[in-house]
Amino acid sequence: MILVDFSGICLATILINKENDERMIRHMTLNSLRMYNQKFKEDYGQMVLACDGPNNWRKEYFPQYKGVRRKSRQESTFDWNEAFRILNSLREEIRDNFPYKVIHMDQCEADDIIGTLVENSQEFGNFEPIMIVSADGDFKQLQKYDNVSQWSPLTKKLVEESHPRQNLKIKILQGDVGDGVPNVLSDDNTLIEGRRQSPLTKTWKEKILQDLSDGELLYAASWYRNYCRNETLIDLSKTPSSLKQNIINNFMEQDPWGNKGKVFPYLVSKKMNRLIESVTEFI
Repeated sequence: MILVDFSGICLATILINKENDERMIRHMTLNSLRMYNQKFKEDYGQMVLACDGPNNWRKEYFPQYKGVRRKSRQESTFDWNEAFRILNSLREEIRDNFPYKVIHMDQCEADDIIGTLVENSQEFGNFEPIMIVSADGDFKQLQKYDNVSQWSPLTKKLVEESHPRQNLKIKILQGDVGDGVPNVLSDDNTLIEGRRQSPLTKTWKEKILQDLSDGELLYAASWYRNYCRNETLIDLSKTPSSLKQNIINNFMEQDPWGNKGKVFPYLVSKKMNRLIESVTEFI
């Protein structure tokens, strides 16, 4: 299975383009999907597009989640509303005209979808080979499974992680500034209010990792509440079980193979002349 972080790839295309040229964004995004399908289909099979949905459950759990990013977009002169309109429109065009499963669900990020489908691949001894197409470092943790690889569209290289379990713990300790998640020594509002985080020294990291290993009286530790906060937000295995089941159901219900005959008429209708020449590479 080829799991594509569609939202991340489409937004990266929009930012590279530096303007909301819908025709150009459509061409570049579709050409990327064509290349991924050609590169990985023989070894990994069907392609699945994982898309960010509305009402992210992490924002309900932690209102500050991605708050800094939202503020930055609100202050930007770039028309983000138009960018997301293009992304949403293209997603639906692909769902209706290409032989790919497109998973876009309320409360779920692409991270939840990819994490859940990878986790589900471990059930019943399936272990089908999986290639994650994304530059997002959050997916490194999934390399704890032997059947999972990751390829970055930015570097055009495999993303390799030798110690995914240990590095996940370290990331939980450090938080994720890009997502507005402070380190375990800092309170919830630190980043959203623009304050400096409490220093997380090497000594602190070693002490916390040792305490976690010992497993004694964790609830009494001053940092433990924030560790649980970060673990819930960063560890993809912590996606709520009800959402995981919804993702699996959505995946199982889709049968897009009938769309293979729609690819050529779609490309013609959108005047994608260069892509028409390679139409078989989408299938």
